[in-house]
Amino acid sequence: MKVPGLVTGLAVTLRRMLRRSVTQQYPEVQPELPPRSRGVIALHEDSCTSCMLCARECPDWCIYIESHKETEPAGTEGGRERTRNQLDRFAIDFSLCMYCGICIEVCPFDALYWAPAFDYAAYDVVELTHERDMLGRWLDAVPERAGTDPVPEPESMTR
Repeated sequence: MKVPGLVTGLAVTLRRMLRRSVTQQYPEVQPELPPRSRGVIALHEDSCTSCMLCARECPDWCIYIESHKETEPAGTEGGRERTRNQLDRFAIDFSLCMYCGICIEVCPFDALYWAPAFDYAAYDVVELTHERDMLGRWLDAVPERAGTDPVPEPESMTR
């Protein structure tokens, strides 16, 4: 028989029962999140060029982008007209998203960011598809990017 193991287990249980619980009252008291925590993906709509890289690289195919082309007049005389993609729809289905961050990494125009929001639950799975207006509202919660370390001055080659 393994009596010492049983006694040790009962002692641990008894100590835990006598401690005060560490329950957080979540809806009333918001938890303090660490800086740069990843909660949800936010969209900076003005930076999005509808290049579709994020949608193509997404392993879950949970990003939906629709756009149309608009023709801009020539800027100078003798110039030519340019076509530009205009974003019509940008949506992310968070019921499919696995929060891998690939879409944020591949975006060449810095249109997608991690926002620390985490309380966007819904009663119906259909409500977890968030359109660009909701994704844009989360942009306010995105913390400022920390600056890079300064590059040290190169030492003189002559001594």
